[in-house]
Amino acid sequence: MATDDMSRVAALVDAEERAEALFDEVVSRGLIAPGRSERDVSDAIQELAAERYGVERYWHKRIVRAGANTLEVFRKNPPDRTLGDDDIVFLDFGPIFAAWEADFGRTYVLGDDPEKAALRDALETVWLAGRAAFDADPDVTGEGLYDVVCDLAADAGYLFGGEIAGHLVGDFPHERIPGDKIASYIAPGSKTRLHDHVVGGNPAHWILEVHLLDRDRRFGGFYEQLLDIRRDQPVGRPLHGD
Repeated sequence: MATDDMSRVAALVDAEERAEALFDEVVSRGLIAPGRSERDVSDAIQELAAERYGVERYWHKRIVRAGANTLEVFRKNPPDRTLGDDDIVFLDFGPIFAAWEADFGRTYVLGDDPEKAALRDALETVWLAGRAAFDADPDVTGEGLYDVVCDLAADAGYLFGGEIAGHLVGDFPHERIPGDKIASYIAPGSKTRLHDHVVGGNPAHWILEVHLLDRDRRFGGFYEQLLDIRRDQPVGRPLHGD
């Protein structure tokens, strides 16, 4: 790994670790709670991120989705919803730390609904299997890995709910491969070889995201983090013990 890329990797890992610490603090402070609206939770997280981590900018809109809204893809803007006692909730935030992007997503379950808990737990399993497929195929393309993740979701008993399964990540503003926009995504139509280097000779670094829906389309869940960069990654903890 070139020295320049070593510094890029260190910056991306640091940004993700800060994002994970933010999410842990969101849980410990009880910000995800029944009776609060999605907007209220998002605003509280924004305030916490600014106060504790100095976050002033986000490279994409802040997403807090609960219940039926967890079925919606990123580009949708469903009506604000109030969290219920037995809800499933996911967070998808893209905070910028020292000009480096983080993109981190986790799912939490309020109450003890076993089907929601099972979907939450399946997210990391599918994500890890997607990373294993990426590691195993040096020629895998964006559309190829998207198809793999869709198949993994089906094997786990769920529908894949995302229009994409990830994207290029780097320094802010959001890094893109020159050419068609689709080249920067893990998505149908992307012929980009994910292990190739980008212009300038540095390795490309990717986010892998998994959006699962239950087969009856009642609720979904979301999980994302760095794909190609390894770091110690504890399992996202539930709000209440299983």
